[in-house]
Amino acid sequence: MYDSPHRRYNPLTREWILVSPHRAKRPWQGQVEKTAPSYLPEYDPTCYLCPGNERAGGIHNPQYTGTFVFENDFAALLPEDVSGLRGQGSGGRSQGSGETSLPDQPLTPDTSTPDTLFQALPESGVCKVICFSPRHDLSLPQLTLDAAEAVINTWSDETAKLFKRPEIRHVQVFENKGAVMGCSNPHPHSQIWSQSQIPTEPAKELASQRDYFSANKRPLLLDYLAEEHKRGERILASNQHFTALVPFWAVWPFEVLVIAQRAAPSLPALSQPERRALADIYQKVTIRYDNLFEISFPYSMGFHQAPNDGESHPEWVLHAHFYPPLLRSATVRKFMVGYEMLGMPQRDITPETAAQRLRELPEVHYRNAG
Repeated sequence: MYDSPHRRYNPLTREWILVSPHRAKRPWQGQVEKTAPSYLPEYDPTCYLCPGNERAGGIHNPQYTGTFVFENDFAALLPEDVSGLRGQGSGGRSQGSGETSLPDQPLTPDTSTPDTLFQALPESGVCKVICFSPRHDLSLPQLTLDAAEAVINTWSDETAKLFKRPEIRHVQVFENKGAVMGCSNPHPHSQIWSQSQIPTEPAKELASQRDYFSANKRPLLLDYLAEEHKRGERILASNQHFTALVPFWAVWPFEVLVIAQRAAPSLPALSQPERRALADIYQKVTIRYDNLFEISFPYSMGFHQAPNDGESHPEWVLHAHFYPPLLRSATVRKFMVGYEMLGMPQRDITPETAAQRLRELPEVHYRNAG
């Protein structure tokens, strides 16, 4: 069946994707991407993320030697409500004043009457930037394992700090790597956006994982992971605490899902050995990415953690999604347009083929090989 057009189901989002393996050999006359520069300096005096350099507003970075965290100078969310929208949502019903946090908002708001068709609600939060190291030229797969573990520790520690804020219900750790994925600065870094409500994608996953746990008394992702290990065809790498695989329902050509091997709800819930194991798996995935086309491979990566709502979440398993855009080479990428935007996601290379190609790549970075 996998050699002919078919649909695959994503149990995390309860959505379908179309797989069309016969289209993988079609000729390409579309847009060709420019490759990133093969050389970057260790320090760039014009980079606003390098140590000692000036950022927006005349702020100077310290001469940091490890990871470096600061609040985003152009944050998408602000700690206080400055939107002027409080009380205008839900058909103009007032939400009161003096709140330390916003009330939960339903995933599907009430639109039963005309006056509820125009809803706007305030959203507050904190946005941070995390530089991986002072080196302008070393992405995460090029760091030492100790330095990669320090990045995991920083993500975990910063998440824990944000979890202590009563208005924060969700913390999104993510990395955009490469200009093709919208990264505005090549200095290796990531971001954390925390906010007062649960965003759309984690909310979908929360609903599906809750329903599965209620019906089976087991976390969905742990059952899925056990089945993937039995089959083996989509597994990329595994250690004592984490597994990386190309998910059965993958949309992007070389999409990867990293899953904890126990029901750890969040990054702060990880033990130190688990954090090091996560750094190890993260590097195994990203080194393979770089080796695939022998470039600094672009992607968007994000961790999905349980909500910070004061409840226990036995259904939740910490996981990370890697969404890389490159399709056939360093210059040809997958576009989500046309049918994907209007109908449903579609892919040409099957997840099994993608997993095999990634699995066969060496775990030594191509710049260090030979």
